[in-house]
Amino acid sequence: MKLRAVEARVLSVAPWLFALSVLGHLFMVAFQTKMTMIDLLVYRNGSPHLFSGDLYEWRLDQYADVFPLPFTYPPFAAAIFTPMSWVPWEASRWIWQLICLGCLYYIVHVTLKLLKLQDPRRVMLWTALTLWIEPVRTTLNYGQINLVLVAILIGTLASARNWVGGAGVGFAAGIKLTPAISGLYFLIQRRWMAAVWSFVAFAVVYGIGWAISPSQSDKFWFQLLGDASRVGPVGSAINQSLRGALSRTVGYDVKTGPIYIVAVLVAAALTWFAVSKTKDVLALIVSVQMLGLLVSPISWSHHWVWMVPALLWLVYEGGHLLCKITAGLWVLLTGGYLISFLLLAQPNIWDFPRPWIFVVLGWGYPVAGVLTLVAIGLAARRQRDELLSGEQEAADGEPSRVVG
Repeated sequence: MKLRAVEARVLSVAPWLFALSVLGHLFMVAFQTKMTMIDLLVYRNGSPHLFSGDLYEWRLDQYADVFPLPFTYPPFAAAIFTPMSWVPWEASRWIWQLICLGCLYYIVHVTLKLLKLQDPRRVMLWTALTLWIEPVRTTLNYGQINLVLVAILIGTLASARNWVGGAGVGFAAGIKLTPAISGLYFLIQRRWMAAVWSFVAFAVVYGIGWAISPSQSDKFWFQLLGDASRVGPVGSAINQSLRGALSRTVGYDVKTGPIYIVAVLVAAALTWFAVSKTKDVLALIVSVQMLGLLVSPISWSHHWVWMVPALLWLVYEGGHLLCKITAGLWVLLTGGYLISFLLLAQPNIWDFPRPWIFVVLGWGYPVAGVLTLVAIGLAARRQRDELLSGEQEAADGEPSRVVG
């Protein structure tokens, strides 16, 4: 039975699946089942230290006996999260979880809109399903910000208004630097004014952070930026960037050495292969985000929530066989909670040596990310060839004109 036929049957019960899925998640929030929301604690408890001048010296000791967690985002992010410290922790937990649920629904909605599949039942179906895959699940369990950032970016990048797209990228980059890669999307599309707006928006949020605390701003941007070891263990299985996978393979942190540079160049070349022959907005957005996740020094498994739009594109838009294979791989990796298994199998978060099978499995997300880029590129070329073939057949079929 074809996918669309199966989907047609499932769509009839999509509202029920959506309701059960959301209720199941809220049950977990209520009873704290595997939901420490430790990163939300960092955001909430660390942010007020921006105003006392010791934001980047502060550490969260709770739930962190091996690695007391620091605040790793720019000062502007701390300013945004400070109001969360004004309300009780229990209220903060529920507010954040509801915001993240709304963001997941919005991400699926915008993605399907770009695919021209605007059926509310389909949005509910995919929200219900993706709520339980590993990157989304761990984002919610940790109380992470990933769903919020993806919602901001995909919503603004999809806008035809340059100032909206640029402002979204600049604002998101001011909260967490990695969204800055999204500016590449504007350069690919030659939307120069959108790129200018993103720079302006970033300058504004940087200025806000500097105005609040010049010393903390200087420390973050000119001392701490680029220190991946401060963020966490590069070689842990939870780091699914190319640098993380390469470091686990060779047994030490490759840093920005030759091995890493070659990997970055390969990822950049594959991204160009993906974007150079398509004008598909969603494909372009997904390609740029895959590049960012691959080349970033740290890409925790929960950062890979961008695989939700990627998966939907592969399922609905990608006509190439590799698209189906890659979609299946994403489902296997994220539905099977591979990274969670690898984290349980490693002796601790700092030791790089691993049994070879764990080293191979530790390439899961980077391999799927690379295959996504290749699949997008192949599908774009196939669509172009089919279009050219159709135009040629139409031209060949036209009756000849006799001049007389």
